[in-house]
Amino acid sequence: MSRRAERVSELLRKELSMVLATEVHDPRLSALVSITRVGVSDDLRHANVYVSIMGASEEKRSGMKVLKDAAGFMHRALKPRLDIRYVPELSFHLDESIEAGNRTLRIMDSLDSSNEPSQ
Repeated sequence: MSRRAERVSELLRKELSMVLATEVHDPRLSALVSITRVGVSDDLRHANVYVSIMGASEEKRSGMKVLKDAAGFMHRALKPRLDIRYVPELSFHLDESIEAGNRTLRIMDSLDSSNEPSQ
């Protein structure tokens, strides 16, 4: 990824987080949603937005549907915020790496506690 693409990715991540927090008011999006990373194509026309949604699988499914349905709205909301010629087309993907990391830490903690010598 070029330096410009990296800068645009980081800018998109910050601005999308703001749009999500302040302008997307959908009751189906009740779970905690975090934008973990954004990857843009070399021509800056397409962006893959990776989100982490904390909650049950039904909340994740519902949250992803809301985000995909609101992609056009968020694209339009980004236009006045970004000083670039083309705002990339947004494509949302569920990122479960945070939850996988939490599961790994819980397993490690349980192994640690079972290996402690009793006094």
